[in-house]
Amino acid sequence: MRLIPMLTAVLVSVSLYLLLMQRDRVLAFAGAEPVAATAEDTVFEADRRVSVVVQKSRAETVQGAVRVRGETQAARQVEVRAETGGRVISEPLRRGATIAEGAVLCELDPGTRAETLAQAEAALAEARARLPEARANVVLAEARRSEAEINDRAAQRLAEGGFASDTRVAGTQTAVSTAEAGVASAQAGLEAAEAAIRAGEANVAAARTEIGRLKIAAPFAGLLDADTAELGTLMQPGSLCATVIQLDPIYLVGYVPETELDRIEIGALAGGRLASGREIVGRVSFVARTADPATRTFRVEIAVQNEAGTIRAGQAVEMIIAVPGQSAHLVPQSALTLDDAGRLGLRLADADGTARFFAVEILRDTPDGFWVAGLPDEAEVIVVGQEFVTDGVPLAVSYRGAAE
Repeated sequence: MRLIPMLTAVLVSVSLYLLLMQRDRVLAFAGAEPVAATAEDTVFEADRRVSVVVQKSRAETVQGAVRVRGETQAARQVEVRAETGGRVISEPLRRGATIAEGAVLCELDPGTRAETLAQAEAALAEARARLPEARANVVLAEARRSEAEINDRAAQRLAEGGFASDTRVAGTQTAVSTAEAGVASAQAGLEAAEAAIRAGEANVAAARTEIGRLKIAAPFAGLLDADTAELGTLMQPGSLCATVIQLDPIYLVGYVPETELDRIEIGALAGGRLASGREIVGRVSFVARTADPATRTFRVEIAVQNEAGTIRAGQAVEMIIAVPGQSAHLVPQSALTLDDAGRLGLRLADADGTARFFAVEILRDTPDGFWVAGLPDEAEVIVVGQEFVTDGVPLAVSYRGAAE
């Protein structure tokens, strides 16, 4: 029953709009000739203007910011593991303990490693003792070869003069061949002695390295995230001894979309607010070059000093990263509106006295309103009545006052 009154009201509203706001088009559509404007028409035209309140605004340069949500992460974290096997003989260090670089975290039972080292050192000493003898054998073999060559040349000269038999020449040549074989054998013995020394040195180094692995040390100064291995624990190569973290500096880590990436620079000032309300300040230390494949966002890290260690890893944090200044207007929140396409913006009073819509981007919100970009340097913003006008509608303007 209520449908007919509603349709009647809609038809009346449309008819009034067409007769008042689009009269020329209606007459043109009906084929009627337009009537020359009279003084009464001028008054009527003035009555058609929509009354609005306008606020003058001048653009200012404001510091921009990018908001990011993320968490705190330790600067360094490593799981310290055993490189050899053995039973733990050191008392465990408790979680939360502060440790220095090189501090012993776990110590293993040496077992027979000391005896293995002594045996390797003895074998090395024996190999080094044989080296002079091998060198002397080479010198002696070379001397014998030189003597045999001299005898061979002498025998050949005598044989040429008829003073030596062919048998003697053959004997001296055989002696030369034997001497050369002796030199080769002596050189082989020297090389073997030198190889034995190198093998002995390698065995000694391996034994010493194995003993050095018995004490598992902290790779850097930091805190223990968990207790070290318990006394008496049998550890195998790769077994976990301790987890060491470094919280100074600590990093605020978040992910930003592509649209904000170009605004962030390395070294830019940034602040963070923890869930507890504590505020911290740092600088951008890293911006990823590749996007996360799942979210298509880019990792950003902010380094913050944490000498006291009061900021812990894994805390939720809201970050604000300063970006280069941008020209913007400060406008009341109530002045924002939407156009027919759903774009957020403001309606301005144009120079010809009509309304005009401008899409804007909100840069920052304040208790006094929004800082927005996308307007001319000087603008007359409609702050009252913007919902009742569209582009091209004539305005009856009254001013509230220029924004500072």
